[in-house]
Amino acid sequence: MNTFNINRRNFLKGASAVMAMQQFGAYGLDLVNPSKPIRVGLIGTGWYGKSDLFRLMQVAPVEVVALCDVDRNMLNQAGKLVAERAKTSKIPLLYGNYQKMLAENQFDIVLVGTPDHWHPLTMIEAVKKGANVYVQKPISVDVLEGEAMVAAARKYGRTVQVGTQRKSTPHIIQAKKDIVDQGLLGKIAHVEMCCYLHMRNNGNPPIQQVPEFLDYEMWCGPAPKRGYDGLPHIRWWRTFMEYGNGITGDMCVHMFDTVRWMLGLGWPKKITAEGGIYVQKDGVSNIADTQTAVFEYENINCVWNHRTWGTPPDPDYPWALFIYGEKGTLKLSTMRADFIPVDPKGQKIHLDCVFEREKYPEDNTEERIELNAAPATRLHMLDFLAAIDQNKKPVADIEQGHISTASCIIANLSMKLGRSLVYDPVNKVIKNDPEATALLAREYRAPYSREKLKV
Repeated sequence: MNTFNINRRNFLKGASAVMAMQQFGAYGLDLVNPSKPIRVGLIGTGWYGKSDLFRLMQVAPVEVVALCDVDRNMLNQAGKLVAERAKTSKIPLLYGNYQKMLAENQFDIVLVGTPDHWHPLTMIEAVKKGANVYVQKPISVDVLEGEAMVAAARKYGRTVQVGTQRKSTPHIIQAKKDIVDQGLLGKIAHVEMCCYLHMRNNGNPPIQQVPEFLDYEMWCGPAPKRGYDGLPHIRWWRTFMEYGNGITGDMCVHMFDTVRWMLGLGWPKKITAEGGIYVQKDGVSNIADTQTAVFEYENINCVWNHRTWGTPPDPDYPWALFIYGEKGTLKLSTMRADFIPVDPKGQKIHLDCVFEREKYPEDNTEERIELNAAPATRLHMLDFLAAIDQNKKPVADIEQGHISTASCIIANLSMKLGRSLVYDPVNKVIKNDPEATALLAREYRAPYSREKLKV
């Protein structure tokens, strides 16, 4: 059993609590022994790694045992920030190597906030060491890494929650409950998803000497090693397919995962994509600035579009999903939702995102915090903790995260190969396509080995 005790009185706070009870039901958590807080470790202390950790600290009694990062400056800063948040002078143990951190400590929970190419090895090692894991999306860079992550979670009986927190976003939960589940859309036959944010970093920085505080060999890890051209943090690494899955893997995975959850969809029966670098040709970025992908299901297509240039067709919904039914349309983003009925006499419904600035005043001073996403991440952590306590799958279980991630990866492969692809999740092949099947697993850079993915 993945059980630990949590003080229910201090566990649920604010609007997140209300939505949690509506979405996930009464938790029935045991009363706490305050002397035994949840032992937590964080691998990857950058922007979102810290953000996830701080949201967990806001909703549960936590002892941050250790932090790990290959950037010594960022690691030291994170240690000080965590101590400040915990209102203690004790800084967590600091590590530059995640294997050493996992070997020398016992954790109830490990948060993985590394760049995408490090998610599989760190998550699998953590569950082998007995920890439950919260891993950021997309869960992997290739499809068979994701399959290995699911297998590891199941073999070692650990709870693994993926950071696709749209499924824990209060106004999205309400839209699913009050609009989709109530049948206001009627028969649903088409979905569109999009991202028109100008978020594709580009440029031609010179090759530089690696600073002494950064272990760049370790940062690159199993992925191809690019010439060092500046700190890869924030969004620079995301502009390279060596370390991630482009805008589709970064942004579509959120919206596609939300659509699948709202409509009860599993693996697509076929995936087709096209696109490339059409406009932003200057610079070294190698991710597509324009892409369209179609995820086909029986009697419904889910279509993704992204452009990192130009203007969005709907300025209120630049990163969004649109569910089209015979009775109306649901427009939904991280900021709002609108139901527009076909019948002009029908009732329109508008929902806004929840902010919790008053309940959590520390949100107001946290650097680079996404205020609209903070309540969702808190709810996501609550669901994660409840799943551990009750030994059940969380709302963003690793298998669901794998389906969403792998589908986006296969869309990229379809764009690369110029043809539709059909994935067989039982045999783990692209049907009738040996060339595409060979691309489901990429070669690891020495001395790293895919043998580490085996469980």
